[in-house]
Amino acid sequence: MVTTARQANKAAFEANKLAKWLRRATGQAIADYDMIEDGDRVMVCLSGGKDSFGLLDVLLYLREHAPIRFDVIAVNLDQKQPGFPADVLPRYLGGLDIPFRVEEQDTYAIVKRLIPEGKTTCSLCSRLRRGILYRVASELGATKIALGHHSDDILETLFLNMFFGGKMKAMAPKLVTDDGRHVVIRPLAYVRERDLAAWAKVREFPIIPCNLCGSQPNLQRTQVKQMLRDWERRFPGRIETLFRSLANVVPSHLMDARLHDFRSLKATGRPEADGDMAFDMQEFTEASVASWPT
Repeated sequence: MVTTARQANKAAFEANKLAKWLRRATGQAIADYDMIEDGDRVMVCLSGGKDSFGLLDVLLYLREHAPIRFDVIAVNLDQKQPGFPADVLPRYLGGLDIPFRVEEQDTYAIVKRLIPEGKTTCSLCSRLRRGILYRVASELGATKIALGHHSDDILETLFLNMFFGGKMKAMAPKLVTDDGRHVVIRPLAYVRERDLAAWAKVREFPIIPCNLCGSQPNLQRTQVKQMLRDWERRFPGRIETLFRSLANVVPSHLMDARLHDFRSLKATGRPEADGDMAFDMQEFTEASVASWPT
């Protein structure tokens, strides 16, 4: 009995610590990129996965405790996947103090009709889903569209673009849509996936798996995810260092002439802040050097 009580107390302590960390990290990202402003109506895209559940949960807490006033509305897109439990999300959302909408669109049939068997469905599926959600945001008068992408998603996207697209591009924490009508935000940009998974267990979210894309084991994203997990296991701290580099870019030491005027560079006789000293070993911390493979 004593052991059980101690275990329960420890679990409660860990859950409280995790909650504080998630709220602090999300609040910090929101503040750093001015994601949510006073009077905003934030549309949270709820897929039924752990990430979007976690996003909604944290934003509802911040709605009550943040120094600004904003509203939250949850939106789920029912894509008519076979076996999709259509009653789960309405039942869960009905127990929360927020408005919500379930938009029914049979994108599953479109994807299955247009994508050959065995080919990756994610690209078309996400384009269709994005268009529908943008339309719904306009209908609901949402001023911000919140997505549940976390720091692991952002890093994976960086490597996907480098490995398979030949460009250095990740996921922006905040962006304006191509048509200029909406602002998309990613409040979980500073949050690790493992913390969201742990929080989902604590909160017992009714997780709904995506059977459309979850059955594709050879996805390029899956390969990159496995690579990053292997790095994290072998070189602790590397993932955090990689993520920090996304906010610490030195265009003069890359090769994009659109970002830095290489052609007009001339010797001035004055010290340069980002000169060749950037390559000296003392620029790197002991921890980051120790994580490199030998």
